[in-house]
Amino acid sequence: MTSQEKTIFVDYVTRVEGESLIDVKVENGEIKELKLNVWEPPRFFEGFLVGCKYSDVAEIVSKICGICPVAHMLTAQRAVENAMNFTPSQQARRLRDLLAWSQNLSSHVLHVYFLAAPDFLGYDSAITMLPKYGDAVKRALKMKTVANGLTTIVGGRAIAPPAAVLGGFSKLPSEEALKRSKEELKGIRQDAIETVKLVAQLKIPDFERETEYVAIRGEKEYAINEGYLYSSKGIKAPEREYRKYISEVQAPHSNAKWSKVIGRDSYQVGALARVNLNQDQLSEDSKTAIEENGFKFPTDNPFAINVAQAVEIIQSIDACINIIDEILPLKDETPNVTVAPGEGHALTEAPRGLLYHSYRINRRGQVERAEIVTPTAQNTLNMENDLKALITQNIDLPTDKLTFLCEQLIRAYDPCFSCSVHSLKLRITKLWPR
Repeated sequence: MTSQEKTIFVDYVTRVEGESLIDVKVENGEIKELKLNVWEPPRFFEGFLVGCKYSDVAEIVSKICGICPVAHMLTAQRAVENAMNFTPSQQARRLRDLLAWSQNLSSHVLHVYFLAAPDFLGYDSAITMLPKYGDAVKRALKMKTVANGLTTIVGGRAIAPPAAVLGGFSKLPSEEALKRSKEELKGIRQDAIETVKLVAQLKIPDFERETEYVAIRGEKEYAINEGYLYSSKGIKAPEREYRKYISEVQAPHSNAKWSKVIGRDSYQVGALARVNLNQDQLSEDSKTAIEENGFKFPTDNPFAINVAQAVEIIQSIDACINIIDEILPLKDETPNVTVAPGEGHALTEAPRGLLYHSYRINRRGQVERAEIVTPTAQNTLNMENDLKALITQNIDLPTDKLTFLCEQLIRAYDPCFSCSVHSLKLRITKLWPR
């Protein structure tokens, strides 16, 4: 039997951070090969951290990502502190939580409105949405301004905030500024509720694939900066045991690695994993938004990542308000970390999901070993597995619609491909009988 080859090539898919290539070969209606090839070059952060002074690590890693500098900074600080057996004050820990939530709010608003929404509303970008959805775009800009403002108040600036240092904070935020930010957060709570309503109106593709979800979980509250490793299939372990449960191998066709739960398969991290696993710890406003808009969690639909992010916008606002109430008035503190050799590990939740840092520090305070595993690096194999199932279920769609569906799925994950190599090119080859 002879076959006819059909090739589809999409140069770049916009509204993702970084570049990759998808190569799909379909023969007689069945996928013979699918590769998600992250071809961005490695950035060698782990390599050039070796030999650095312990106190410089957090500032260096904050430059890994312009969207998630806070997550890298805080995770590195906690890992180095764990290596030196140092525990920050409760006030410092709560200020770090406040920083992390402000970053989560800013990142989710960016993704929901400017990266994902155009897909579902039929636009190329948020700019082209303005004539019909101008109020929604203004709402997004308002929320992002408040979020960035809070990051600046607590950390000193919105990107790579310098006030967050090893042991605590080099300068405490102004109490008056925190009170003003609290009122601003209250002022955007309705905007967050409207965001969930907007997402509820979007037509999310009907697709599910059974998946393991991994996140951190707190003992008493929805975790963002501290917690234990937790999964939907039974993992419950301290953060230092991350490598006991998660393995990495180099993908043969990609610069990114594949992460798997040892003895099982790929897994998903991110907003959907957090909501699926920790829905009981959401704020009352967040739970109400889920119920009133007819959402159901847990769900195995990866397109619901957009829904989970919208819910977490409300969660972020409520968490920030609660933390500000809890920490005021602030007490003067001077960070004081004593150098000691050791090995430390830390897990936090970046906006895109679980973030792991691990360092070995010698008695001179120098880094001897460094390991950083980003959320997208953990999601890469799961994205590939989702793509295989999605294409299989929709194999009879016209090629242009199938291509767009794949793009939607990748963008739903909100990937940072640049960070994953410790946008998108799509090529599908179909072989049909003559």
